[in-house]
Amino acid sequence: QVQLVESGGGLVQAGGSLRLSCAASGRTFSNYVMGWFRQASGKEREFVAAISRSGGTYYADSVKGRFTISRHNAKNEVYLQMNSLKPEDTAVYYCAADSDGSIPIWTMKRSYQYDYWGQGTQVTVSS
Repeated sequence: QVQLVESGGGLVQAGGSLRLSCAASGRTFSNYVMGWFRQASGKEREFVAAISRSGGTYYADSVKGRFTISRHNAKNEVYLQMNSLKPEDTAVYYCAADSDGSIPIWTMKRSYQYDYWGQGTQVTVSS
């Protein structure tokens, strides 16, 4: 069982930056593919970014060039650095983990592919 706890959300003006963190429990964190998803009010949950066990990354087109996902295996943490934020980035952001690290990272963009989820952290971008 893996528990995920997100932090770092908040209110920021358009053009600003935020850094989300996700702390994971468990001794096998380095074996997991980690992902970030978001869900805006009244919309479906959507993929944001994923990072493989070896550090390979994949991004949704809407955030490419603005967001960066990274991980620190010794700390059991994954991060999402968000720059040049836009009002349309407003959503609850969720951290997710998948125990099958053998699947190519560029295919890991469906929520059903992930086994564990955090409770989410709210990001609000004002115009």
